[in-house]
Amino acid sequence: MDYFIVAENVTRTYEDKIALDNFNIKIPKGSIYGILGPNGAGKTTFIRIINQITKPDSGTIYFNGEPLQPKHISHIGYMPEERGLYKNMKIGEQAIYLAQLKGMNKTEAKARLEYWFDKLKIEKWWNKKLSELSKGMAQKIQFVVTVLHNPELLIFDEPFSGFDPVNANLIRDEILELKEKGTTILFSSHRMESVEELCDYVALIHNSKKILDGSVKDIRHKFKQGKFNIRITDIQSHDIEHLLSNHTIENLIKMDNEYSFSIKLSDLKSSKSLLSELSSKGTILSFYEEIPSMNEVFINAVNSKNL
Repeated sequence: MDYFIVAENVTRTYEDKIALDNFNIKIPKGSIYGILGPNGAGKTTFIRIINQITKPDSGTIYFNGEPLQPKHISHIGYMPEERGLYKNMKIGEQAIYLAQLKGMNKTEAKARLEYWFDKLKIEKWWNKKLSELSKGMAQKIQFVVTVLHNPELLIFDEPFSGFDPVNANLIRDEILELKEKGTTILFSSHRMESVEELCDYVALIHNSKKILDGSVKDIRHKFKQGKFNIRITDIQSHDIEHLLSNHTIENLIKMDNEYSFSIKLSDLKSSKSLLSELSSKGTILSFYEEIPSMNEVFINAVNSKNL
């Protein structure tokens, strides 16, 4: 697998606080990679190091196969959680100015801005000041400024903050389209549903250390607990009593002749034998294993490190 960002043994301290402790990560090219963690875990420090706002005390960052250098800044688009546009400057004017800081000439910048303003239906905002816009409208402008120069690496820190559901979906679709075009995307958010929906891979940082990483699918399966959700009909009450006495059953609900419940299997019992047992007692309407959400994974992983 080709990696766009590789961090090897990166450590950063601030006075007596360790922000990142021997941090290692590999971000595949063309993927959406989520950096997760509680407040103060080290996420922002890692993002600041990639953007060369700060430097690590030790360790190395590789950017598309090369040690991270100042020249790479022009290949990065960064949308921080705390937005950085000028409130009293006209939107079109400052967008062109910021694009020029990224190495674009004025003509090219204007053409790309017109493309994005048309695509997001914000043409009428060109001569407005940022102070005239709502927070969500300002977020759209920040997004355009971030992606305008077609960076190879995009870094989004809480990209959906301030958006209503309609515009959050709009920006989500744009992020997915950028990924399809080959852009590598680093994504930090507290909205676990967004992480689960968008990210191919995630890493969880806690107290300056990486405590898990991998594909979203693999991590969710790693934290499953052998719990199965079942709906069954045509089953006798004494068979239900037998199940209750032999299994850990939760959320038992009866409606007419139908039961729904969840069973947590012991390590010694397989799902196949459970399915066979239930089939012999009634008609199974649904039977599926419960896979924890990223929110549950996040809480369980952090709590286990706090014990």
